[in-house]
Amino acid sequence: MERPILYLAITNHGFGHTTRTASIAATIQKLYPEVLLILATTAPRWLLECYIEGDFIYRPRAFDLGVVQKDSLTMDKVATLEKLLDIKKHQNSLIASEVNFICQNRVNLILADIPFLAPGFAQAANIPCWMISNFGWDFIYRSWGGEFTAIADWISNWYSKCDRLFRLPFDTPMQAFNHITDVGLTGGSPRYSADDLRSIWGITAPVEKTILLTFGGLGLQQIPYHNLRQFPHWQFITFDQSAPDLPNLVKISDRKYRPVDFMPICQRVMSKPGYSTFAEATLLGLPIVTMPREDFAEATFLIEGITNYNQHQIITPSEFFEGSWDFLHELPQLPKQSELIAKDGNEAIAKAVLNYLDTK
Repeated sequence: MERPILYLAITNHGFGHTTRTASIAATIQKLYPEVLLILATTAPRWLLECYIEGDFIYRPRAFDLGVVQKDSLTMDKVATLEKLLDIKKHQNSLIASEVNFICQNRVNLILADIPFLAPGFAQAANIPCWMISNFGWDFIYRSWGGEFTAIADWISNWYSKCDRLFRLPFDTPMQAFNHITDVGLTGGSPRYSADDLRSIWGITAPVEKTILLTFGGLGLQQIPYHNLRQFPHWQFITFDQSAPDLPNLVKISDRKYRPVDFMPICQRVMSKPGYSTFAEATLLGLPIVTMPREDFAEATFLIEGITNYNQHQIITPSEFFEGSWDFLHELPQLPKQSELIAKDGNEAIAKAVLNYLDTK
């Protein structure tokens, strides 16, 4: 019997799409080790290896770009439009070269989060394309208006050719998709014991005085680290290698560790709005401190999701950038919804993929 082959195409925007797809890929691999995984993304291989313990084929390819950004909050719409128009112009050759690879490697199924050309690969290769997301890029671009409206229409048309969408929580409207399956939260699980983390990284503060700062793969310019001096008896954990050396700031420099690994020893996580961080924190019941993000349409829905289903503190940008972080002395607010959010996204998607591959 031939080995089943799954091709995963990942949006090249920050690290969030990569980590949430890699956590699903890892679940598939654990449940069905015979599956050969091909991951098509320009995210670094080490990031994938943080989530996927077994073998996979790494194919560094970009089929979309998300938004061109200087850091996790600053967008360049002019450069974004220019690159999108270039992808549109060259879409046929992009599709043709990838279809050639997919056919040569006898791929059985495409799973995409959420590059819009992926249904084109599937159509030309005569295999299904399933997609995973809480938003589509058409929704983000449409909110910007002007020349982005035609781009959004073009992307919606590609999304409409998708065979099945696994819609994640904290979702935006996704009208372009015709076949939708709602699933629970996805994300990684902590890999290390609290004692090991504390001894390796010298974390001595109690949980109630330990805060995780994480602003995604793009980082954030001008984080007011000087505020940490107001909390001499607390410890803050960051993955930002450009952060200053402060006595109460622990900089995680070893790439095998992920933010989710440190969540169980923290009282709160301070983050920009981002699905992966929000989902992993909610899976672990860790309160979120975050701020609205103007001009990025998904952020409103993420913040609504977090206020409904997790303990939270929604602060203003001025409180974050110009205040003294006094809000850390306040208790987070309780979730608005009494019902619990489903947490089975990894398993639900993995089982659907395995059921399909078993029929091949």
